[in-house]
Amino acid sequence: MAKSAWSEVSDPLPDEDLMAWIFRTQGRWDDNLYRSMLGAANEFKEGDAILGIAAESDKQRAIARQLLSSTRIGDIDSHPPFDDPMYVWTRKSMPAEATRQIQGMTLGELKTFLLDRDESSIHRIRLGLSSDVIACVTKLLNHDELIAVGAKVFNPLPGTRIGSRGYMGARIQPNSPTDHPDDIRWQVFNAFAYAVGDVLVGTNPVSSETESVLAVEETLRELLETFGIAERLPHCVLAHIDVQAEVERQAPGSTALWFQSIAGSDAANATFDVSLEKMLLHASHRTGSFGLYFETGQGADFTNGHGRGTDMLIHESRKYGLARGLTEVVSRTRQQQGLSPDAWVHLNDVAGFIGPEVFRSRAQLVRCCLEDIVMGKLHGLMIGLDVCTTLHMDVSLDDLGWCIDQIMPANPGYLMALPTRIDPMLGYLTTSFHDHVHVRAKFGYRVEDAMWKFYQELGVIDADGRPTEHFGDPVWVYLAYCKRKGDMRSQEEVTREAHAQIEQVRSRGVFIAQGYGQHPSAVPPELETQIHAIYDDAKACIWAELPQEFTDLLPVAVPVATRSIDRNDYILHPTSGEELAQESLETLAEIKDRIGTDFDTVLVVSDGLNALAVTSDDQCLELLSELRRTLKAAGFRVTPEHLLVRSGRVRAGYRIGETLFAGRSGPLHLAHVIGERPGSGHRTLSIYMTSTDGSQWSVPGTVDHNITKVVSGIARTTLRPDQAAEAAARILLSMA
Repeated sequence: MAKSAWSEVSDPLPDEDLMAWIFRTQGRWDDNLYRSMLGAANEFKEGDAILGIAAESDKQRAIARQLLSSTRIGDIDSHPPFDDPMYVWTRKSMPAEATRQIQGMTLGELKTFLLDRDESSIHRIRLGLSSDVIACVTKLLNHDELIAVGAKVFNPLPGTRIGSRGYMGARIQPNSPTDHPDDIRWQVFNAFAYAVGDVLVGTNPVSSETESVLAVEETLRELLETFGIAERLPHCVLAHIDVQAEVERQAPGSTALWFQSIAGSDAANATFDVSLEKMLLHASHRTGSFGLYFETGQGADFTNGHGRGTDMLIHESRKYGLARGLTEVVSRTRQQQGLSPDAWVHLNDVAGFIGPEVFRSRAQLVRCCLEDIVMGKLHGLMIGLDVCTTLHMDVSLDDLGWCIDQIMPANPGYLMALPTRIDPMLGYLTTSFHDHVHVRAKFGYRVEDAMWKFYQELGVIDADGRPTEHFGDPVWVYLAYCKRKGDMRSQEEVTREAHAQIEQVRSRGVFIAQGYGQHPSAVPPELETQIHAIYDDAKACIWAELPQEFTDLLPVAVPVATRSIDRNDYILHPTSGEELAQESLETLAEIKDRIGTDFDTVLVVSDGLNALAVTSDDQCLELLSELRRTLKAAGFRVTPEHLLVRSGRVRAGYRIGETLFAGRSGPLHLAHVIGERPGSGHRTLSIYMTSTDGSQWSVPGTVDHNITKVVSGIARTTLRPDQAAEAAARILLSMA
């Protein structure tokens, strides 16, 4: 954990602002202290503490907020905690006159304005609010005040009520551990059975190969076109935006909405293989009905090594500033084509996906979600939430229900929607179809009007909005799908086929919910029991450690240690699992001297967050054997050693590559098998593949996720080890 920039904080003078206080107490301007005081104004989160900018006491927090409240907007804008081309561009993209009009207002006055004035007044000034100012005023709002502002400001998507007051949308997330089209289709049928889904049908792909992404795009498009709702409800495969663009180039019309994760700085965006220039180019080609879809999340910047000493709230807000600016680019592009400038662009805040290094508790998750709702809405964005948690956080499966109820009064635009709270591919906890039914009943929120009419026509809800006998029955939806396709079989034949397909889907570890418990928002008891069993197993996977017996089974195993002290240190301080212990660096140096230039590829195995995935059913041993065989057949020269890393994360593999390949030339390759996050119901592995020139391996920190590709969801019950090995060899060969 980094050390704070202060030893003690002096009390401010009456009406003293932050800038004046720094000059008075330090005798000069101090960038580090400024960033620390901005961070100290936040509610406590572990991510700010790791950077050394969290308040060390309630007094420090109160002083930081008092100083910030007295600081003028213009002074915040003239003192960016850091700048880069992305920051400069987002500021220049703001209307200058709107910015000038509010420069003299203090943040305390802005807070009062947001709480006391009506929505139209807020919309008139928000165009002049920079991302840093929006982040800073959000720091000053308490729980109830965040809800009050969130419930006041709305930015609906053009031509819809999505994102309007009193509406709560849904992104159907039909993820599959194997990208199987039936898994994806049946989860969409399942959503429709509960009258859920009006913002997006968006699948996170296992494979980002163009052919695979195209197949999923076509699966989604065909389903939506069959139901006649493709113009109301877009689809998206959440591959890298470059891949989506290539898919559209190869098969025009196959894509609808385009996705990209974005960060709060140029350096952090580079980790996603994204640049401002690239995003401007893609935005300038979005002329259709559906534009862009962004995902963000507090903590993504510093966990990728680009915190810049600046708190998570400012980084998150700057992501929204980038999204706001790119929305304007899409609008101008459409206008230049003679179309309406209204652009369908929205943002999803994946609030709790990273882990306990960002924040740990359910109260912090709620605070994060409320902050992001307000920041998104003040940027003019239609913002949704992934109210989620990982299995290694202190937020339980049952806690999510409490979190949802705390957040919903702020009326975000939408939530994720899955058959259960467990994602079968990503292995994290999020919102289920039954949660959406609960939210509609408790808070009176509505589904977008056109889609609600569709669900009435489908027959899962009646004219008065009440569940019918077909509510929660995906088989009924499948019958309607087949009928629309002109299927002439009897209802009995189609029903038998439906039940058989559902069983096949479930056999691959994908959940399908049917019916409900004591009331429409209650999960059926049998399914509830199954989900809790998976949750308990996931907890066991997270805390398990690799036994010595596995080392004995692994051919030519070379143990490698990271700097993690123990499993607890590894879970709570991820960077400890990214760096290698000195003794292991010396061992690798000896291996490097021994192998010389005879080999160009190394195999690494790490426990990751799921040691039991590595040791279960000999699946890892088979995967390594098949991977070695297929790589050799493809012409790779693989070292005989298997480097076995305990408490190892993905970046530990990069450190190994740097040590073994430094000083060499030509393409050099690393395949890193690692235990995935548990929670999917499977004990799955991933293979991270990195291939680059020795000159890049020679510069520490140069090799990162942006040049790495992955095959995930590997287990005997999902993507078989032999299939995964073939896919990995094919991908690595294309990278070489």
